Amino acid sequence: MLNDTKDRLQVAERIVGVRLESPLVGAANLLKAQEGRTSKAFAMRELPFRDLVNVRGELGDPAFVAAFASVVGCPPPSTPNTVARSDQYDVLWLGPDEWLVRSLAPVQTGMLEAKLVAVLGEAYAAAVDVGSGYTVVEIEGTRARDVLSRGCPLDLHPRMFQPGQCAQSVYFKASIVLIPTGDDRFEIVVRRSFGDYFCRIMVDAAASVAP
Repeated sequence: MLNDTKDRLQVAERIVGVRLESPLVGAANLLKAQEGRTSKAFAMRELPFRDLVNVRGELGDPAFVAAFASVVGCPPPSTPNTVARSDQYDVLWLGPDEWLVRSLAPVQTGMLEAKLVAVLGEAYAAAVDVGSGYTVVEIEGTRARDVLSRGCPLDLHPRMFQPGQCAQSVYFKASIVLIPTGDDRFEIVVRRSFGDYFCRIMVDAAASVAP
C-alpha cells in the first residue's frame, strides 16, 4: 500500500504543467456568453478543476475519522444532507458512510486521493478520485431558485434548503449534487457526461424565466 501511495503522489507531481481541459469545453461559447451578461436575475459559470474525491468509511471507527480529519481538516459530517468545511475543502454528506470531498480552489494535481489512501491504511475505508468525471457549476441571482425549480423536484424555499445543506437530485435528466452557498447562490456538481446537456438545458430554463 505504501509503495502504491508513493507511485500515486509521483504521478500527480509529474503532471504539473499539463494543460487541463474543462469538462464543459463543448459548451464553452454558451458559458462565455452567459457570463458576459450583467444580470441580477441569473448568472452561471463553471468552477473547474476542483479536487473531487468520493470517500467511504465508518463514522463509528475513531481511527477512520481521525485519519480523514488529519488530511481534510475537519471530520466528515454525520447529519444527513449537510456540509462540513475546512480551510481547503468542504465535505458533502452523500450517505451514512459516504461523502464527497471538494477542494475550495482549483488544483493542478489530484493529490487528495493519494493523501487519504496513505493515512487510511488498513481501515475499512476507501477514497476514489472522481475529479475527471465531474465538474462544478455555480449559479446566482434573484431568479436562480426559479431556474432550478424548472427541472429540480426539491423544495428549494430558503426556509427548507439553505447554506450548510446539500442534496442529491436531478436537473431534468442530469444527476446532480446541489449545494446552496448563499441566499441566491448555488453550486452544482454534475457528471462530465451530462455537462453539455446540463448547461444548455439550464440556459433554456433561464431564458423562460422572466427577469
